[in-house]
Amino acid sequence: MSGLGRIHRRFTGRALRHRNFRLFFFGQLVSVTGTWMQMAAQAWLVLTLVGTAQAAFYLGLLGALQFLPVLLLGLFGGMIADLWPKHRTLVATQLAAALLALVLAVLDQMGVVQVWHIFVLALALGVVNAIDMPTRQSFVVEMVGHKDVANAIGLNSAIFNGARIAGPATAGILVAAVGTALCFFFNAVSYLAVVIGLLMMREVELMPAERLVMPRTVSAVRHNLAEGLAYVRHTPVVMLAVLLVGVVSTFGMNFNVILPLVAAGVLGSGSVGFGLLMASMGVGATLAALAVAAGARPRVRVLIGGAILLGVAEMALSVTTVFAIALVVVFLAGLGAVAMAASANSLIQVAVPGPLRGRVMSVYTTVFLGATPAGNTMTGAVAGGFGTPVAVLIGGSVALAAGCAAGLAAFRNRAGMQAPGVLSGEAVAEPVAEAAPPGVAASL
Repeated sequence: MSGLGRIHRRFTGRALRHRNFRLFFFGQLVSVTGTWMQMAAQAWLVLTLVGTAQAAFYLGLLGALQFLPVLLLGLFGGMIADLWPKHRTLVATQLAAALLALVLAVLDQMGVVQVWHIFVLALALGVVNAIDMPTRQSFVVEMVGHKDVANAIGLNSAIFNGARIAGPATAGILVAAVGTALCFFFNAVSYLAVVIGLLMMREVELMPAERLVMPRTVSAVRHNLAEGLAYVRHTPVVMLAVLLVGVVSTFGMNFNVILPLVAAGVLGSGSVGFGLLMASMGVGATLAALAVAAGARPRVRVLIGGAILLGVAEMALSVTTVFAIALVVVFLAGLGAVAMAASANSLIQVAVPGPLRGRVMSVYTTVFLGATPAGNTMTGAVAGGFGTPVAVLIGGSVALAAGCAAGLAAFRNRAGMQAPGVLSGEAVAEPVAEAAPPGVAASL
Protein backbone atom coordinates (compact mmCIF):
# COMPACT_ATOMS: atom_id res chain seq x y z
CA MET A 1 0.00 0.00 0.00
CA SER A 2 1.33 3.48 -0.86
CA GLY A 3 2.20 6.01 1.84
CA LEU A 4 -0.70 8.21 0.75
CA GLY A 5 -3.10 5.29 1.05
CA ARG A 6 -1.88 4.50 4.55
CA ILE A 7 -2.34 8.12 5.60
CA HIS A 8 -5.85 8.20 4.10
CA ARG A 9 -6.87 5.06 5.97
CA ARG A 10 -5.33 6.33 9.18
CA PHE A 11 -7.36 9.52 9.07
CA THR A 12 -10.66 8.30 7.60
CA GLY A 13 -10.69 4.49 7.52
CA ARG A 14 -12.35 3.96 10.91
CA ALA A 15 -15.20 6.27 11.89
CA LEU A 16 -16.31 7.10 8.34
CA ARG A 17 -16.94 3.46 7.54
CA HIS A 18 -20.10 3.80 9.66
CA ARG A 19 -22.95 5.03 7.42
CA ASN A 20 -24.72 6.93 10.20
CA PHE A 21 -21.55 8.78 11.14
CA ARG A 22 -20.90 9.70 7.49
CA LEU A 23 -24.33 11.32 7.30
CA PHE A 24 -23.67 13.15 10.56
CA PHE A 25 -20.17 14.17 9.48
CA PHE A 26 -21.18 15.79 6.18
CA GLY A 27 -24.23 17.44 7.70
CA GLN A 28 -22.02 18.94 10.40
CA LEU A 29 -19.54 20.13 7.77
CA VAL A 30 -22.20 22.33 6.20
CA SER A 31 -23.82 23.41 9.45
CA VAL A 32 -20.67 24.35 11.32
CA THR A 33 -19.48 26.45 8.40
CA GLY A 34 -22.70 28.42 8.77
CA THR A 35 -22.18 28.68 12.52
CA TRP A 36 -18.72 30.20 12.10
CA MET A 37 -20.05 32.59 9.47
CA GLN A 38 -22.70 33.76 11.94
CA MET A 39 -20.21 34.10 14.81
CA ALA A 40 -17.90 36.30 12.74
CA ALA A 41 -20.73 38.37 11.26
CA GLN A 42 -22.48 38.74 14.62
CA ALA A 43 -19.34 40.08 16.28
CA TRP A 44 -18.83 42.55 13.48
CA LEU A 45 -22.50 43.61 13.60
CA VAL A 46 -22.22 44.36 17.31
CA LEU A 47 -19.05 46.37 16.71
CA THR A 48 -20.77 48.48 14.04
CA LEU A 49 -23.88 49.04 16.20
CA VAL A 50 -22.08 50.21 19.35
CA GLY A 51 -18.81 51.61 17.99
CA THR A 52 -15.22 50.63 18.65
CA ALA A 53 -15.01 52.47 21.98
CA GLN A 54 -17.70 50.32 23.62
CA ALA A 55 -17.21 47.14 21.60
CA ALA A 56 -15.02 45.31 24.14
CA PHE A 57 -17.72 45.45 26.83
CA TYR A 58 -20.58 44.52 24.51
CA LEU A 59 -18.70 41.66 22.83
CA GLY A 60 -17.80 40.26 26.24
CA LEU A 61 -21.42 40.53 27.36
CA LEU A 62 -22.62 38.85 24.16
CA GLY A 63 -20.39 35.85 24.77
CA ALA A 64 -21.48 35.70 28.39
CA LEU A 65 -25.18 35.67 27.51
CA GLN A 66 -24.74 32.99 24.86
CA PHE A 67 -22.98 30.59 27.22
CA LEU A 68 -24.65 31.46 30.54
CA PRO A 69 -27.49 28.94 30.00
CA VAL A 70 -24.90 26.20 29.47
CA LEU A 71 -23.44 27.02 32.87
CA LEU A 72 -26.84 27.07 34.59
CA LEU A 73 -28.59 24.27 32.71
CA GLY A 74 -25.78 22.11 31.32
CA LEU A 75 -26.08 19.36 33.94
CA PHE A 76 -29.82 19.09 33.31
CA GLY A 77 -29.05 18.93 29.58
CA GLY A 78 -26.82 15.93 30.31
CA MET A 79 -29.62 14.22 32.18
CA ILE A 80 -31.93 14.85 29.21
CA ALA A 81 -29.28 13.28 26.97
CA ASP A 82 -29.37 10.12 29.14
CA LEU A 83 -33.19 10.14 29.33
CA TRP A 84 -34.37 10.75 25.77
CA PRO A 85 -33.33 9.20 22.44
CA LYS A 86 -30.36 11.32 21.36
CA HIS A 87 -31.14 10.96 17.68
CA ARG A 88 -34.57 12.59 18.04
CA THR A 89 -33.43 15.18 20.55
CA LEU A 90 -30.81 16.45 18.10
CA VAL A 91 -33.42 16.95 15.38
CA ALA A 92 -35.38 19.21 17.72
CA THR A 93 -32.37 21.24 18.88
CA GLN A 94 -31.07 21.78 15.33
CA LEU A 95 -34.47 23.04 14.15
CA ALA A 96 -34.68 25.41 17.12
CA ALA A 97 -31.22 26.82 16.39
CA ALA A 98 -32.18 27.29 12.72
CA LEU A 99 -35.25 29.29 13.72
CA LEU A 100 -33.19 31.62 15.94
CA ALA A 101 -30.69 32.26 13.14
CA LEU A 102 -33.55 33.00 10.74
CA VAL A 103 -35.06 35.57 13.14
CA LEU A 104 -31.71 37.38 13.38
CA ALA A 105 -31.34 37.33 9.60
CA VAL A 106 -34.80 38.85 9.06
CA LEU A 107 -34.23 41.58 11.66
CA ASP A 108 -30.89 42.48 10.11
CA GLN A 109 -32.20 42.43 6.54
CA MET A 110 -35.07 44.71 7.51
CA GLY A 111 -32.62 47.16 9.04
CA VAL A 112 -34.31 47.13 12.46
CA VAL A 113 -31.86 44.97 14.39
CA GLN A 114 -30.70 46.37 17.74
CA VAL A 115 -28.12 45.14 20.21
CA TRP A 116 -30.77 43.86 22.61
CA HIS A 117 -32.23 41.71 19.83
CA ILE A 118 -28.85 40.05 19.37
CA PHE A 119 -28.52 39.53 23.13
CA VAL A 120 -31.96 37.90 23.51
CA LEU A 121 -31.36 35.57 20.57
CA ALA A 122 -27.92 34.67 21.92
CA LEU A 123 -29.47 33.81 25.29
CA ALA A 124 -32.11 31.63 23.62
CA LEU A 125 -29.43 29.85 21.58
CA GLY A 126 -27.59 29.17 24.81
CA VAL A 127 -30.66 27.37 26.19
CA VAL A 128 -30.80 25.22 23.06
CA ASN A 129 -27.07 24.48 23.32
CA ALA A 130 -27.39 23.42 26.95
CA ILE A 131 -29.35 20.41 25.66
CA ASP A 132 -27.74 20.01 22.25
CA MET A 133 -24.09 19.91 23.31
CA PRO A 134 -24.05 17.02 25.80
CA THR A 135 -26.50 15.13 23.58
CA ARG A 136 -24.35 15.60 20.48
CA GLN A 137 -21.12 14.79 22.30
CA SER A 138 -22.46 11.56 23.79
CA PHE A 139 -24.21 10.58 20.54
CA VAL A 140 -20.89 10.05 18.75
CA VAL A 141 -20.12 6.75 20.45
CA GLU A 142 -23.62 5.49 19.63
CA MET A 143 -22.85 5.92 15.93
CA VAL A 144 -19.39 4.34 15.85
CA GLY A 145 -18.85 2.32 19.05
CA HIS A 146 -15.95 2.51 21.48
CA LYS A 147 -13.27 1.30 19.08
CA ASP A 148 -13.68 4.24 16.69
CA VAL A 149 -14.81 6.95 19.08
CA ALA A 150 -11.44 8.75 19.33
CA ASN A 151 -11.19 8.87 15.55
CA ALA A 152 -14.79 10.14 15.29
CA ILE A 153 -14.21 12.86 17.89
CA GLY A 154 -11.06 13.97 16.10
CA LEU A 155 -12.89 14.15 12.78
CA ASN A 156 -15.78 16.05 14.36
CA SER A 157 -13.32 18.48 15.86
CA ALA A 158 -11.62 18.78 12.49
CA ILE A 159 -14.79 19.83 10.72
CA PHE A 160 -15.80 22.14 13.57
CA ASN A 161 -12.49 23.94 13.52
CA GLY A 162 -11.82 23.46 9.84
CA ALA A 163 -14.98 25.45 9.21
CA ARG A 164 -13.09 28.41 10.66
CA ILE A 165 -11.17 28.47 7.39
CA ALA A 166 -14.19 28.82 5.11
CA GLY A 167 -16.72 30.34 7.51
CA PRO A 168 -15.06 33.53 8.84
CA ALA A 169 -13.16 34.18 5.60
CA THR A 170 -16.41 33.94 3.62
CA ALA A 171 -18.22 36.02 6.22
CA GLY A 172 -15.54 38.72 6.03
CA ILE A 173 -15.96 38.98 2.27
CA LEU A 174 -19.78 38.93 2.43
CA VAL A 175 -19.89 41.52 5.22
CA ALA A 176 -17.66 43.85 3.22
CA ALA A 177 -19.71 43.31 0.04
CA VAL A 178 -23.38 43.04 1.09
CA GLY A 179 -23.57 43.24 4.89
CA THR A 180 -24.12 40.70 7.65
CA ALA A 181 -27.69 39.48 7.02
CA LEU A 182 -26.74 36.96 4.32
CA CYS A 183 -24.40 35.20 6.78
CA PHE A 184 -27.29 34.70 9.19
CA PHE A 185 -29.56 33.40 6.41
CA PHE A 186 -26.93 30.88 5.34
CA ASN A 187 -26.52 29.67 8.91
CA ALA A 188 -30.28 29.15 9.26
CA VAL A 189 -30.38 27.03 6.10
CA SER A 190 -27.22 25.12 7.00
CA TYR A 191 -28.85 23.49 10.04
CA LEU A 192 -31.12 21.61 7.65
CA ALA A 193 -28.11 19.60 6.44
CA VAL A 194 -27.77 18.07 9.92
CA VAL A 195 -31.51 17.48 10.24
CA ILE A 196 -31.63 15.71 6.87
CA GLY A 197 -28.64 13.57 7.83
CA LEU A 198 -30.24 12.61 11.14
CA LEU A 199 -33.52 11.68 9.47
CA MET A 200 -31.68 9.53 6.89
CA MET A 201 -29.90 7.48 9.57
CA ARG A 202 -30.70 3.81 10.10
CA GLU A 203 -31.75 3.63 13.73
CA VAL A 204 -31.19 -0.12 13.76
CA GLU A 205 -27.45 0.52 13.23
CA LEU A 206 -27.15 2.84 16.22
CA MET A 207 -25.63 1.47 19.43
CA PRO A 208 -27.53 3.29 22.19
CA ALA A 209 -26.62 2.82 25.83
CA GLU A 210 -29.30 1.90 28.31
CA ARG A 211 -31.39 4.98 28.93
CA LEU A 212 -31.89 6.52 32.32
CA VAL A 213 -35.28 5.85 33.91
CA MET A 214 -37.34 9.02 34.14
CA PRO A 215 -36.92 10.46 37.67
CA ARG A 216 -40.23 11.05 39.43
CA THR A 217 -39.07 13.08 42.43
CA VAL A 218 -36.73 15.97 43.15
CA SER A 219 -34.57 13.59 45.17
CA ALA A 220 -34.23 11.29 42.15
CA VAL A 221 -33.20 14.22 39.96
CA ARG A 222 -30.53 15.23 42.49
CA HIS A 223 -29.27 11.66 42.67
CA ASN A 224 -28.98 11.38 38.89
CA LEU A 225 -27.09 14.66 38.63
CA ALA A 226 -24.79 13.65 41.50
CA GLU A 227 -23.87 10.38 39.77
CA GLY A 228 -22.19 12.20 36.91
CA LEU A 229 -20.34 14.57 39.23
CA ALA A 230 -19.19 11.69 41.45
CA TYR A 231 -17.75 9.81 38.47
CA VAL A 232 -15.73 12.86 37.47
CA ARG A 233 -14.48 13.41 41.00
CA HIS A 234 -13.33 9.81 41.51
CA THR A 235 -11.71 9.23 38.09
CA PRO A 236 -8.30 11.01 38.05
CA VAL A 237 -7.83 11.24 34.29
CA VAL A 238 -11.35 12.64 33.83
CA MET A 239 -10.89 15.07 36.70
CA LEU A 240 -7.59 16.30 35.24
CA ALA A 241 -9.15 16.84 31.81
CA VAL A 242 -12.18 18.67 33.21
CA LEU A 243 -10.15 20.93 35.52
CA LEU A 244 -7.59 21.86 32.88
CA VAL A 245 -10.25 22.58 30.28
CA GLY A 246 -12.21 24.59 32.85
CA VAL A 247 -9.32 26.87 33.76
CA VAL A 248 -8.08 27.34 30.19
CA SER A 249 -11.57 27.90 28.74
CA THR A 250 -12.27 30.52 31.41
CA PHE A 251 -9.08 32.51 31.00
CA GLY A 252 -7.17 31.38 27.94
CA MET A 253 -9.71 30.62 25.20
CA ASN A 254 -11.67 33.86 25.31
CA PHE A 255 -9.28 36.08 23.37
CA ASN A 256 -11.33 35.35 20.23
CA VAL A 257 -14.17 37.41 21.71
CA ILE A 258 -11.97 40.50 21.41
CA LEU A 259 -10.27 39.41 18.18
CA PRO A 260 -12.32 41.99 16.23
CA LEU A 261 -10.62 44.63 18.40
CA VAL A 262 -7.22 43.07 17.78
CA ALA A 263 -7.92 43.20 14.05
CA ALA A 264 -9.39 46.70 13.96
CA GLY A 265 -7.53 48.47 16.78
CA VAL A 266 -4.12 46.82 17.20
CA LEU A 267 -3.40 45.49 13.72
CA GLY A 268 -5.34 48.09 11.74
CA SER A 269 -7.10 45.57 9.48
CA GLY A 270 -10.78 45.54 8.58
CA SER A 271 -13.41 42.83 8.37
CA VAL A 272 -11.42 40.88 5.77
CA GLY A 273 -8.36 40.90 8.04
CA PHE A 274 -10.51 39.71 10.93
CA GLY A 275 -11.82 36.88 8.78
CA LEU A 276 -8.27 35.89 7.81
CA LEU A 277 -7.20 35.78 11.47
CA MET A 278 -10.13 33.51 12.29
CA ALA A 279 -9.32 31.36 9.26
CA SER A 280 -5.65 31.06 10.28
CA MET A 281 -6.75 29.92 13.72
CA GLY A 282 -9.01 27.42 11.99
CA VAL A 283 -6.13 25.97 9.97
CA GLY A 284 -4.17 25.29 13.14
CA ALA A 285 -7.24 23.88 14.84
CA THR A 286 -7.95 21.57 11.90
CA LEU A 287 -4.42 20.18 11.84
CA ALA A 288 -4.59 19.49 15.57
CA ALA A 289 -7.94 17.75 15.24
CA LEU A 290 -6.72 15.57 12.38
CA ALA A 291 -3.68 14.62 14.42
CA VAL A 292 -5.94 13.54 17.30
CA ALA A 293 -8.14 11.63 14.85
CA ALA A 294 -5.11 9.82 13.41
CA GLY A 295 -3.91 8.67 16.82
CA ALA A 296 -4.77 5.16 17.92
CA ARG A 297 -5.84 6.47 21.33
CA PRO A 298 -6.04 9.82 23.16
CA ARG A 299 -2.97 10.96 25.07
CA VAL A 300 -2.71 12.90 28.32
CA ARG A 301 0.50 14.54 27.16
CA VAL A 302 -1.26 15.98 24.09
CA LEU A 303 -3.95 17.42 26.38
CA ILE A 304 -1.32 19.15 28.52
CA GLY A 305 0.93 20.20 25.64
CA GLY A 306 -2.00 21.83 23.87
CA ALA A 307 -2.75 24.04 26.87
CA ILE A 308 0.89 25.09 27.13
CA LEU A 309 1.11 25.90 23.40
CA LEU A 310 -2.08 27.97 23.57
CA GLY A 311 -0.71 29.99 26.48
CA VAL A 312 2.61 30.71 24.75
CA ALA A 313 0.86 31.70 21.50
CA GLU A 314 -1.48 34.10 23.27
CA MET A 315 1.40 35.75 25.09
CA ALA A 316 3.12 36.24 21.73
CA LEU A 317 -0.07 37.71 20.22
CA SER A 318 -0.29 40.24 23.04
CA VAL A 319 2.98 41.90 22.02
CA THR A 320 2.72 41.86 18.22
CA THR A 321 1.47 44.67 15.99
CA VAL A 322 2.44 42.99 12.69
CA PHE A 323 -0.41 41.30 10.86
CA ALA A 324 1.74 38.53 9.36
CA ILE A 325 3.11 37.57 12.77
CA ALA A 326 -0.40 37.67 14.22
CA LEU A 327 -1.51 35.16 11.56
CA VAL A 328 1.23 32.77 12.70
CA VAL A 329 0.54 33.03 16.42
CA VAL A 330 -3.23 32.63 16.08
CA PHE A 331 -2.49 29.54 13.97
CA LEU A 332 -0.47 28.17 16.91
CA ALA A 333 -3.23 29.19 19.33
CA GLY A 334 -5.78 27.22 17.30
CA LEU A 335 -3.41 24.26 17.18
CA GLY A 336 -2.95 24.24 20.95
CA ALA A 337 -6.58 24.90 21.86
CA VAL A 338 -7.96 22.05 19.79
CA ALA A 339 -5.19 19.62 20.71
CA MET A 340 -6.25 20.20 24.31
CA ALA A 341 -10.02 20.18 23.78
CA ALA A 342 -10.20 17.21 21.39
CA SER A 343 -7.89 15.16 23.60
CA ALA A 344 -9.96 15.99 26.68
CA ASN A 345 -13.16 14.98 24.91
CA SER A 346 -11.67 11.69 23.73
CA LEU A 347 -10.10 10.87 27.10
CA ILE A 348 -13.43 11.35 28.84
CA GLN A 349 -15.52 9.47 26.27
CA VAL A 350 -13.38 6.33 26.36
CA ALA A 351 -13.34 6.27 30.17
CA VAL A 352 -17.07 6.76 30.83
CA PRO A 353 -19.67 3.94 30.89
CA GLY A 354 -22.67 4.35 28.57
CA PRO A 355 -25.50 5.09 31.03
CA LEU A 356 -23.43 7.92 32.55
CA ARG A 357 -22.06 9.35 29.33
CA GLY A 358 -24.59 12.13 28.83
CA ARG A 359 -24.25 13.38 32.41
CA VAL A 360 -20.45 13.19 32.47
CA MET A 361 -20.23 14.89 29.08
CA SER A 362 -22.55 17.58 30.42
CA VAL A 363 -19.99 18.24 33.16
CA TYR A 364 -17.35 18.61 30.45
CA THR A 365 -19.48 20.89 28.25
CA THR A 366 -20.66 22.90 31.26
CA VAL A 367 -17.08 23.51 32.33
CA PHE A 368 -15.77 23.98 28.79
CA LEU A 369 -18.46 26.35 27.57
CA GLY A 370 -20.33 27.30 30.72
CA ALA A 371 -17.22 28.95 32.14
CA THR A 372 -17.19 31.19 29.09
CA PRO A 373 -19.62 33.82 30.49
CA ALA A 374 -17.24 34.68 33.31
CA GLY A 375 -14.25 34.48 30.99
CA ASN A 376 -15.84 36.64 28.29
CA THR A 377 -16.96 39.22 30.83
CA MET A 378 -13.52 39.39 32.45
CA THR A 379 -11.74 39.52 29.10
CA GLY A 380 -14.01 42.28 27.83
CA ALA A 381 -13.68 44.25 31.07
CA VAL A 382 -9.88 43.99 31.13
CA ALA A 383 -9.66 44.92 27.44
CA GLY A 384 -11.91 47.92 28.02
CA GLY A 385 -10.06 49.09 31.12
CA PHE A 386 -6.43 48.26 30.35
CA GLY A 387 -6.30 47.58 26.64
CA THR A 388 -6.64 44.56 24.39
CA PRO A 389 -2.96 43.44 24.63
CA VAL A 390 -3.16 43.24 28.44
CA ALA A 391 -6.28 41.07 28.29
CA VAL A 392 -4.64 38.68 25.82
CA LEU A 393 -1.44 38.55 27.91
CA ILE A 394 -3.29 37.66 31.11
CA GLY A 395 -5.28 34.91 29.39
CA GLY A 396 -2.15 33.40 27.89
CA SER A 397 -0.26 33.51 31.18
CA VAL A 398 -3.04 31.65 33.02
CA ALA A 399 -3.28 29.01 30.26
CA LEU A 400 0.46 28.43 30.39
CA ALA A 401 0.46 28.15 34.19
CA ALA A 402 -2.51 25.74 34.12
CA GLY A 403 -0.82 23.52 31.55
CA CYS A 404 2.38 23.35 33.58
CA ALA A 405 0.44 22.58 36.78
CA ALA A 406 -1.51 19.82 35.00
CA GLY A 407 1.73 18.33 33.71
CA LEU A 408 3.15 18.22 37.23
CA ALA A 409 -0.05 16.64 38.59
CA ALA A 410 -0.08 14.00 35.85
CA PHE A 411 3.57 13.14 36.51
CA ARG A 412 2.95 12.74 40.23
CA ASN A 413 -0.14 10.57 39.66
CA ARG A 414 0.93 8.49 36.66
CA ALA A 415 -1.05 5.48 37.89
CA GLY A 416 -4.24 7.55 38.06
CA MET A 417 -3.81 8.52 34.42
CA GLN A 418 -4.07 4.86 33.37
CA ALA A 419 -7.86 4.80 33.01
CA PRO A 420 -9.22 1.84 31.02
CA GLY A 421 -8.79 2.43 27.31
CA VAL A 422 -7.03 5.79 27.72
CA LEU A 423 -3.38 4.84 27.41
CA SER A 424 -3.63 1.14 26.86
CA GLY A 425 -5.93 1.42 23.87
CA GLU A 426 -8.29 -1.18 25.26
CA ALA A 427 -12.01 -0.76 24.78
CA VAL A 428 -14.03 0.29 27.78
CA ALA A 429 -16.48 -2.35 28.85
CA GLU A 430 -20.04 -1.22 29.39
CA PRO A 431 -21.44 -2.31 32.74
CA VAL A 432 -24.92 -2.62 31.24
CA ALA A 433 -26.51 -3.75 28.01
CA GLU A 434 -26.28 -1.32 25.10
CA ALA A 435 -29.93 -1.63 24.12
CA ALA A 436 -32.62 0.02 26.20
CA PRO A 437 -35.13 -2.45 27.71
CA PRO A 438 -38.58 -2.22 26.09
CA GLY A 439 -40.13 -0.94 29.31
CA VAL A 440 -37.69 1.93 29.55
CA ALA A 441 -38.07 2.86 25.92
CA ALA A 442 -41.85 2.76 26.16
CA SER A 443 -41.89 4.98 29.23
CA LEU A 444 -40.06 7.69 27.32
